[in-house]
Amino acid sequence: MKVLLIDDHPLILSALQSVIQGLGDDVTVVGAGSARAARETLAAQSDFDLVLLDLQLGDADGFDVLSEFRTAYPALPVVIVSASDRASDVIRSIDLGAMGFVPKRSTNETLFEALRMVMSGGIYVPSMSMGSSDPLPPVPDAGRGNLHNVRRNAVESDFQTAQSVESLGLTPRQRDVLGLLLKGHPNKLIARELGLSVETVKDHVAAVLRALNVSSRTQAVLAVGQMSQQPGTVAGWRKPE
Repeated sequence: MKVLLIDDHPLILSALQSVIQGLGDDVTVVGAGSARAARETLAAQSDFDLVLLDLQLGDADGFDVLSEFRTAYPALPVVIVSASDRASDVIRSIDLGAMGFVPKRSTNETLFEALRMVMSGGIYVPSMSMGSSDPLPPVPDAGRGNLHNVRRNAVESDFQTAQSVESLGLTPRQRDVLGLLLKGHPNKLIARELGLSVETVKDHVAAVLRALNVSSRTQAVLAVGQMSQQPGTVAGWRKPE
Protein backbone atom coordinates (compact mmCIF):
# COMPACT_ATOMS: atom_id res chain seq x y z
CA MET A 1 0.00 0.00 0.00
CA LYS A 2 1.33 3.42 -0.96
CA VAL A 3 0.15 6.38 1.11
CA LEU A 4 0.51 10.12 0.48
CA LEU A 5 0.57 12.03 3.77
CA ILE A 6 -0.05 15.79 3.56
CA ASP A 7 0.74 17.92 6.61
CA ASP A 8 2.61 21.22 6.78
CA HIS A 9 4.00 20.67 10.30
CA PRO A 10 7.38 18.88 9.93
CA LEU A 11 7.32 17.18 13.33
CA ILE A 12 3.76 15.89 12.91
CA LEU A 13 4.51 14.82 9.34
CA SER A 14 7.53 12.81 10.51
CA ALA A 15 5.64 11.27 13.45
CA LEU A 16 2.66 10.25 11.33
CA GLN A 17 4.94 8.77 8.68
CA SER A 18 6.51 6.54 11.33
CA VAL A 19 3.13 5.54 12.74
CA ILE A 20 1.60 4.68 9.36
CA GLN A 21 4.71 2.78 8.35
CA GLY A 22 3.93 0.54 11.31
CA LEU A 23 0.95 -0.86 9.42
CA GLY A 24 3.30 -3.33 7.73
CA ASP A 25 6.41 -3.89 5.70
CA ASP A 26 4.45 -3.50 2.49
CA VAL A 27 3.42 0.08 3.36
CA THR A 28 5.20 3.00 1.69
CA VAL A 29 4.54 6.50 3.02
CA VAL A 30 5.40 9.61 1.02
CA GLY A 31 5.22 12.93 2.85
CA ALA A 32 4.19 16.29 1.39
CA GLY A 33 4.53 19.46 3.42
CA SER A 34 2.18 21.58 1.34
CA ALA A 35 -0.72 21.39 -1.08
CA ARG A 36 1.61 22.35 -3.91
CA ALA A 37 4.02 19.52 -3.07
CA ALA A 38 1.09 17.10 -2.88
CA ARG A 39 -0.16 18.15 -6.32
CA GLU A 40 3.30 17.69 -7.81
CA THR A 41 3.70 14.29 -6.16
CA LEU A 42 0.35 13.01 -7.42
CA ALA A 43 1.09 14.32 -10.92
CA ALA A 44 4.42 12.49 -10.96
CA GLN A 45 3.28 9.25 -9.31
CA SER A 46 0.01 7.59 -10.20
CA ASP A 47 0.24 4.54 -7.95
CA PHE A 48 -0.97 5.89 -4.60
CA ASP A 49 -3.62 3.86 -2.81
CA LEU A 50 -4.60 6.41 -0.16
CA VAL A 51 -4.25 10.08 0.74
CA LEU A 52 -4.17 11.36 4.32
CA LEU A 53 -4.89 15.07 4.40
CA ASP A 54 -4.61 17.69 7.14
CA LEU A 55 -7.18 20.47 6.97
CA GLN A 56 -4.79 23.19 8.10
CA LEU A 57 -2.21 23.76 5.36
CA GLY A 58 -0.03 26.83 5.01
CA ASP A 59 -0.65 27.31 1.29
CA ALA A 60 -4.24 26.13 0.87
CA ASP A 61 -7.52 25.41 2.60
CA GLY A 62 -7.77 21.69 3.33
CA PHE A 63 -11.41 21.53 2.29
CA ASP A 64 -10.53 23.05 -1.08
CA VAL A 65 -7.74 20.50 -1.52
CA LEU A 66 -10.14 17.69 -0.62
CA SER A 67 -12.63 18.83 -3.26
CA GLU A 68 -9.85 19.24 -5.80
CA PHE A 69 -8.44 15.75 -5.25
CA ARG A 70 -11.86 14.07 -5.24
CA THR A 71 -12.53 15.64 -8.64
CA ALA A 72 -9.11 15.00 -10.13
CA TYR A 73 -8.63 11.51 -8.65
CA PRO A 74 -12.11 10.07 -8.00
CA ALA A 75 -10.81 6.53 -7.43
CA LEU A 76 -8.25 7.62 -4.82
CA PRO A 77 -9.69 7.57 -1.27
CA VAL A 78 -8.92 10.57 0.94
CA VAL A 79 -8.98 10.43 4.75
CA ILE A 80 -8.84 13.61 6.82
CA VAL A 81 -6.40 13.50 9.75
CA SER A 82 -6.94 16.73 11.65
CA ALA A 83 -6.33 18.41 14.99
CA SER A 84 -10.01 19.37 14.82
CA ASP A 85 -12.71 17.06 16.12
CA ARG A 86 -15.63 19.42 15.56
CA ALA A 87 -18.81 17.88 14.21
CA SER A 88 -18.99 20.64 11.60
CA ASP A 89 -15.60 19.67 10.16
CA VAL A 90 -16.47 15.96 10.16
CA ILE A 91 -19.76 16.53 8.36
CA ARG A 92 -18.27 18.93 5.82
CA SER A 93 -15.40 16.54 5.07
CA ILE A 94 -17.72 13.59 4.47
CA ASP A 95 -20.02 15.79 2.42
CA LEU A 96 -17.07 16.73 0.17
CA GLY A 97 -16.17 13.10 -0.41
CA ALA A 98 -13.70 12.10 2.30
CA MET A 99 -13.81 8.38 3.12
CA GLY A 100 -12.96 9.02 6.75
CA PHE A 101 -12.11 11.57 9.43
CA VAL A 102 -9.57 10.75 12.16
CA PRO A 103 -8.84 13.34 14.88
CA LYS A 104 -5.12 13.59 15.64
CA ARG A 105 -5.86 12.93 19.30
CA SER A 106 -6.91 9.38 18.34
CA THR A 107 -4.80 6.41 19.35
CA ASN A 108 -2.54 4.63 16.88
CA GLU A 109 -4.87 1.63 17.05
CA THR A 110 -7.84 3.79 16.05
CA LEU A 111 -5.90 5.21 13.10
CA PHE A 112 -4.88 1.72 11.99
CA GLU A 113 -8.43 0.40 12.17
CA ALA A 114 -9.78 3.45 10.35
CA LEU A 115 -7.29 3.03 7.50
CA ARG A 116 -7.97 -0.70 7.22
CA MET A 117 -11.70 0.03 7.08
CA VAL A 118 -11.29 2.61 4.33
CA MET A 119 -9.00 0.35 2.28
CA SER A 120 -11.56 -2.46 2.54
CA GLY A 121 -14.26 -0.21 1.09
CA GLY A 122 -15.80 1.10 4.32
CA ILE A 123 -15.92 4.55 5.81
CA TYR A 124 -14.81 5.83 9.21
CA VAL A 125 -16.39 8.59 11.26
CA PRO A 126 -15.61 9.40 14.90
CA SER A 127 -18.26 9.48 17.58
CA MET A 128 -20.99 12.08 17.11
CA SER A 129 -20.32 13.27 20.66
CA MET A 130 -16.95 14.79 19.77
CA GLY A 131 -16.62 18.54 20.01
CA SER A 132 -20.07 18.84 21.54
CA SER A 133 -19.12 21.95 23.49
CA ASP A 134 -18.08 23.83 20.35
CA PRO A 135 -20.52 26.19 18.65
CA LEU A 136 -21.89 24.65 15.47
CA PRO A 137 -22.06 27.12 12.57
CA PRO A 138 -24.59 26.66 9.77
CA VAL A 139 -23.51 24.68 6.73
CA PRO A 140 -24.67 26.03 3.34
CA ASP A 141 -26.70 23.02 2.25
CA ALA A 142 -30.36 23.72 1.71
CA GLY A 143 -31.16 20.04 1.76
CA ARG A 144 -29.58 19.51 5.18
CA GLY A 145 -30.36 22.67 7.13
CA ASN A 146 -27.75 23.34 9.80
CA LEU A 147 -25.57 21.29 12.07
CA HIS A 148 -27.81 21.80 15.07
CA ASN A 149 -30.51 19.96 13.13
CA VAL A 150 -28.07 17.22 12.16
CA ARG A 151 -27.09 16.67 15.78
CA ARG A 152 -30.71 16.74 16.93
CA ASN A 153 -31.59 14.21 14.23
CA ALA A 154 -28.65 12.07 15.32
CA VAL A 155 -29.89 12.01 18.89
CA GLU A 156 -33.53 11.47 18.04
CA SER A 157 -33.19 9.05 15.14
CA ASP A 158 -33.37 5.29 15.41
CA PHE A 159 -29.86 4.78 14.04
CA GLN A 160 -28.41 5.58 17.47
CA THR A 161 -29.77 2.29 18.75
CA ALA A 162 -29.77 0.20 15.58
CA GLN A 163 -27.54 -2.85 15.86
CA SER A 164 -26.71 -3.30 12.21
CA VAL A 165 -27.61 -2.38 8.67
CA GLU A 166 -29.42 -5.73 8.47
CA SER A 167 -31.90 -4.50 11.10
CA LEU A 168 -33.11 -1.79 8.71
CA GLY A 169 -34.88 -4.30 6.49
CA LEU A 170 -33.28 -3.10 3.26
CA THR A 171 -33.62 -5.21 0.14
CA PRO A 172 -30.41 -6.61 -1.41
CA ARG A 173 -30.55 -3.96 -4.14
CA GLN A 174 -31.03 -1.18 -1.61
CA ARG A 175 -27.99 -2.47 0.27
CA ASP A 176 -26.02 -2.32 -2.97
CA VAL A 177 -27.15 1.27 -3.48
CA LEU A 178 -26.25 2.15 0.10
CA GLY A 179 -22.76 0.72 -0.35
CA LEU A 180 -22.11 2.91 -3.38
CA LEU A 181 -23.78 5.90 -1.77
CA LEU A 182 -21.36 5.62 1.17
CA LYS A 183 -18.49 5.76 -1.29
CA GLY A 184 -19.74 9.13 -2.52
CA HIS A 185 -21.01 7.89 -5.89
CA PRO A 186 -23.62 10.12 -7.58
CA ASN A 187 -26.86 8.60 -8.81
CA LYS A 188 -25.66 8.36 -12.43
CA LEU A 189 -22.58 6.36 -11.45
CA ILE A 190 -24.61 4.10 -9.15
CA ALA A 191 -27.02 3.49 -12.00
CA ARG A 192 -24.19 2.60 -14.37
CA GLU A 193 -22.47 0.25 -11.92
CA LEU A 194 -25.68 -1.58 -10.99
CA GLY A 195 -27.27 -1.57 -14.44
CA LEU A 196 -30.28 0.44 -13.29
CA SER A 197 -32.02 3.56 -14.50
CA VAL A 198 -31.30 6.83 -12.71
CA GLU A 199 -34.96 7.07 -11.69
CA THR A 200 -34.82 3.61 -10.11
CA VAL A 201 -31.66 4.59 -8.22
CA LYS A 202 -33.40 7.73 -6.94
CA ASP A 203 -36.22 5.55 -5.60
CA HIS A 204 -33.73 3.24 -3.87
CA VAL A 205 -31.82 6.17 -2.35
CA ALA A 206 -35.07 7.63 -1.04
CA ALA A 207 -35.97 4.27 0.52
CA VAL A 208 -32.54 4.01 2.16
CA LEU A 209 -32.81 7.51 3.63
CA ARG A 210 -36.26 6.69 4.99
CA ALA A 211 -34.98 3.47 6.55
CA LEU A 212 -32.15 5.39 8.24
CA ASN A 213 -34.58 8.16 9.28
CA VAL A 214 -32.36 10.85 7.75
CA SER A 215 -32.84 13.42 5.01
CA SER A 216 -29.48 13.66 3.24
CA ARG A 217 -26.59 11.54 2.02
CA THR A 218 -24.26 13.06 4.60
CA GLN A 219 -26.61 12.14 7.41
CA ALA A 220 -26.80 8.62 5.95
CA VAL A 221 -23.02 8.30 6.10
CA LEU A 222 -22.97 9.47 9.70
CA ALA A 223 -25.91 7.25 10.60
CA VAL A 224 -24.24 4.12 9.26
CA GLY A 225 -21.02 5.22 10.94
CA GLN A 226 -22.77 5.16 14.30
CA MET A 227 -23.94 1.57 13.83
CA SER A 228 -21.17 0.12 15.94
CA GLN A 229 -21.53 -2.41 18.72
CA GLN A 230 -18.92 -0.46 20.69
CA PRO A 231 -19.83 3.24 20.71
CA GLY A 232 -16.94 5.65 20.30
CA THR A 233 -14.77 3.20 18.37
CA VAL A 234 -14.38 2.63 14.66
CA ALA A 235 -17.74 2.24 13.00
CA GLY A 236 -18.70 1.68 9.41
CA TRP A 237 -20.17 -0.57 6.79
CA ARG A 238 -19.10 -2.33 3.67
CA LYS A 239 -21.08 -4.35 1.20
CA PRO A 240 -20.89 -8.07 1.94
CA GLU A 241 -18.76 -10.21 -0.40
